[in-house]
Amino acid sequence: MATEQVLHMNGGTGETSYANNSMFQKNAILRTKHIMEECIIKLYRSTSPECLKVADLGCSSGPNTLMVASTTVKVVDAMSQTLNQDPPMYQFFLNDLYGNDFNNIFKSVPDFYKRMEEEIGHKFGPCFISGTPGTFYGRLFPNHSIHFFHSSSTLHWLSQIPKELNSEVEKPMNKGAICLTKASPPGVHKAYSEQFQRDLKVFLRSRSEELIPGGAMVLSMIILDQNHNTINGWEVIGAILNNMVSEHKVEKRKLDSYNISSYFPTAEEVRQVIEEEGSFNIQRMEKIIYDIVESVMETSNDNSFIHEDEDAIGERQARTIRAVSEPILKAEFGEEIMDELFTRFKSKTIQLNRVKKLKGATLVAYMTKDT
Repeated sequence: MATEQVLHMNGGTGETSYANNSMFQKNAILRTKHIMEECIIKLYRSTSPECLKVADLGCSSGPNTLMVASTTVKVVDAMSQTLNQDPPMYQFFLNDLYGNDFNNIFKSVPDFYKRMEEEIGHKFGPCFISGTPGTFYGRLFPNHSIHFFHSSSTLHWLSQIPKELNSEVEKPMNKGAICLTKASPPGVHKAYSEQFQRDLKVFLRSRSEELIPGGAMVLSMIILDQNHNTINGWEVIGAILNNMVSEHKVEKRKLDSYNISSYFPTAEEVRQVIEEEGSFNIQRMEKIIYDIVESVMETSNDNSFIHEDEDAIGERQARTIRAVSEPILKAEFGEEIMDELFTRFKSKTIQLNRVKKLKGATLVAYMTKDT
C-alpha cells in the first residue's frame, strides 16, 4: 500500500488520538521557538509585506496545529508596534497528506481567532487560514508566493520505502527489523540514506521555487546522535513484533518484509544535503538534546511531571507513539494486535526508563533564499 494512503496520525479526539497525545511534538516546537521568532523578525524587517504568507508543512491535527500561526501573529504585532506601523494581513496555509484530519483543524479556527483578538486586541487584522493537502515532496504553491515555511518533526518521514528494500521479496534485506538498526546490513543503511537525500533535495528545490526572493524557512527534524546514545522508538516496536512472531501472534513473513518509511539522519547528513542542493543559505543550525520522558509530559516551571509514577509515564509514552504509528502499523499487521502491541511497548519503556535516562535529538535549521 502506498505510504501516502496510510501515513497519517490517529484522528479525532479519542483516548489514542494524536490531538490528545501530541505533547512530544508541542515540546519540539517550543524548544525551537526562539529560532523561529528570530527568523520571523528578520524576515518582516526586510520585506514588510502587505500580506504575510506562511505555510506550515506537516501540520497534523490537534492543539499544536496553530502554534506557528499564533507565534507569527504575536511576533509581527510586537514588531509593528516597535516600528510604529500597522500590522499586515496574514495568510496561513496548513499542509499535510490527504488522510490528515483537516475537519478537526477547521473546527478549532474560530477559537484561534477569538484568542488572538483577546490577546492582541482590535489591531488583530484580517487573517486567512486554509488547508493545503498533498505531499511536500513536490510543489504545493505557485512560484514566489510564500514568505516563510515552517516544518517540525516531519522530515524523518520519507516519500516512500526505499525500493531496494522491497525488491528482495524472497530474501529480505532487513530481515527481522522494521527500520534501520545498528544490526542492519550496510545495504539497508545505504538505501535509507540515499532515499532521504533524494527526498530532502526535492523538498528544498520545491520550497525554493515557492518562496519569494529573500524568503526564509525553519526546519526542525528528529535526528540520531550517537554521542548521546539517542533512542529510536521504531527499534523498540520492531523488537516487540519479533517477540510476537515467536509467540505466533504475528506472521514472520510479514515482519521480515515490512519496513517503515522513516529515517532519522545525522546532523552532518542534513547539512551536507542542504549545501549540495544549493538553494538556501544556512543562517543558523542548532542541535538540541532532550529527555524523552520530559518531552511527552506536560511540563511546568516546577517540573511537576517528575511526581508521576512510572506506570503513568510509560502509559504516556505508549500513547504518544501509538497516536503516530498505529495507522501505518495497522495497515500491515491488522487492528487486532494493536492493543497488545502498545501494552507491551508501555512495559518495555518502563524497563528502559529504569536503566537510564532516554535521550532524543532535534536539529533545527534556519535558512534563507537569496534575494
